[in-house]
Amino acid sequence: MRVSVVDAGSNTVRLVIADVEGGVPLPVHTVKWKLRLSEQVGPDGSIADAAVEQLVTAVAAAGATARRWRATGPLAFATAVVRGAPNRHEVLERVAAGTGIRMCTLPGETEAELTFLAARRWLGWNAGPLALLDIGGGSLEVAFGRGRLPDFAASLPLGASRLTRECLSVQDPPGPAELKVLRRRIRHELRDVASRIRWERPRTAAVSSRTFQQLARLCGAAPGRHGPFVAREVDCDDLRGAVRALSALPAAERAQLPGISAPRAAQSLAGAVVGHTALKLMGLRRAVVCPWAIREGVLLRYIEDGPDWWTEATAPAAPPAPVPALRIASPPA
Repeated sequence: MRVSVVDAGSNTVRLVIADVEGGVPLPVHTVKWKLRLSEQVGPDGSIADAAVEQLVTAVAAAGATARRWRATGPLAFATAVVRGAPNRHEVLERVAAGTGIRMCTLPGETEAELTFLAARRWLGWNAGPLALLDIGGGSLEVAFGRGRLPDFAASLPLGASRLTRECLSVQDPPGPAELKVLRRRIRHELRDVASRIRWERPRTAAVSSRTFQQLARLCGAAPGRHGPFVAREVDCDDLRGAVRALSALPAAERAQLPGISAPRAAQSLAGAVVGHTALKLMGLRRAVVCPWAIREGVLLRYIEDGPDWWTEATAPAAPPAPVPALRIASPPA
């Protein structure tokens, strides 16, 4: 069986087509469209009309590609940049009308669960009690568990693109005052989640996402061209050094550093501060870089739990039941 999945993130729309043999998704074709949706949102987070049209075009192209490769799907979803937009319902309706593909938004906790499943399957049971961190453009997903799915999952508004826009927009490179405000915000948001991870004492910590992959390369990990099976780690102390290196440079010059791509150069500093602060607060000295993330998690749940899982996971939420009118008895005569 050949299955396709497409996700719309803060920076790109990405299609993955995979053959599922023996319960393992083996990629046969990938395509991405660089839309940078997070840079096309209004002050209230609404996605601009021009960006919606670009999204419709990209999803339509993804659907056409999936058909050419004779893949079912695509299983289509959007992450925090669409999930948090006040006009998200209009965006999803326009995608459906323009492409025939019903794209959904998954709750942040569900994204954390799916990414945890991908990390568990990649690392195996030898990883033991596992903590998972994933830095996206709009949110940070955190999960912990001892089994296939996490016992605990959370989604926090600490995405690299979001924090860059909201906290690091005064000067370039940012000054000490901006970085201090950024760290304070991250510590505040992470306080309770970090306490839970410290209490659980995971045996293994895993990180995923393009942000962590680029930071790991900056910290000395093997380049991506060496393939996914090369062991890669990111160290908390090395991330502190990455913060210093990135904060000393204007955004346009960060792409000259190893691993930092031009499209993500501006948000790389915020990502490094989130990564370092999270590992430090959680008491994690180092983490394994996992090449599998949410797309693979979606494919694994589809393989292991069947198509009904996707139907149930993406079903529109039922409207709340009406609250019965309060009846007040008349006082006795």
